[in-house]
Amino acid sequence: MPETPSPGGPEHVPYTTHQLISEHVALVGYVVSEISMRLPTYVDRDDLRSAGLEGLVQASRAFSESKGVPFRHYAISRIRGAIMDDLRRNDWASRSVRQAGRAREQAVDSLMAALGENPSTNAIADYMGISVKELRDLDASLTRGSVLSLDAAPAPGTLQASDTLESTMTDPEDQILENELHQYLRAAVSALPERLREVISRYFLQGHPMADIARDLNVTESRVSQLRAEAMVLIRDGINSHLAPEQVTPASRPGGSVDRKRSAYFAAVAEHRLHSMKQESQNFVSVTEATREQPSVEVVA
Repeated sequence: MPETPSPGGPEHVPYTTHQLISEHVALVGYVVSEISMRLPTYVDRDDLRSAGLEGLVQASRAFSESKGVPFRHYAISRIRGAIMDDLRRNDWASRSVRQAGRAREQAVDSLMAALGENPSTNAIADYMGISVKELRDLDASLTRGSVLSLDAAPAPGTLQASDTLESTMTDPEDQILENELHQYLRAAVSALPERLREVISRYFLQGHPMADIARDLNVTESRVSQLRAEAMVLIRDGINSHLAPEQVTPASRPGGSVDRKRSAYFAAVAEHRLHSMKQESQNFVSVTEATREQPSVEVVA
């Protein structure tokens, strides 16, 4: 079995592919939980895990220290990409299935308004003028084919992706990618050295004039402009190091002090993002458990 060098350690102890997979398999769960928050709850998380594990295996085989990022950070990108590819491959629902899904959703809404509670399967089927078997077949088609469709009908009372993601975009894949970019942007800003973070936060987030920032930092406006430019380059490369490693600006002196500081910053960005992923995973579990604990009342048709 080929060996892949470990990303750290003074002696660069070689790691086998199996070791890389076994020591980083928890990353799959974090990424799955993160993406699941932006998808309808009927999407099978086991399918996402399988795709994520395949991405981890691919990462362990393709990783090279020359990529300039630790294996964990590289693996997260490959895991996420594998899951997104799997979601795209399985989005095969026909227009008629999507239209039927919207009709189901309208039926559920109308029955809930009339009954004041979640309607039964029989009630939904009667309202739509179809048999219970036809309704179940429709649900199966929606589950298989609309994993990326925000307008597909969820089971009554369940959490939808539209409940957890605020966006005016119509392409669910773009919504996920946009949210991921925003999350890494937050992580990249949080990981900046204190002075750079203050300049970025005050100038872009708080809208302070450059003159005020220069006065408070006791530097010239020209220096503030330089700090802002330095921070923007770090942020761009910090995000790209995880989402698009091939776009990271090459180090002018690989292994030099500047390169080491930049690598440390990339690692800090990953730590901030991983921390937020853990929080998102915990929040997802809490919301899911709360939803399951809600009593469901069957209404006899």
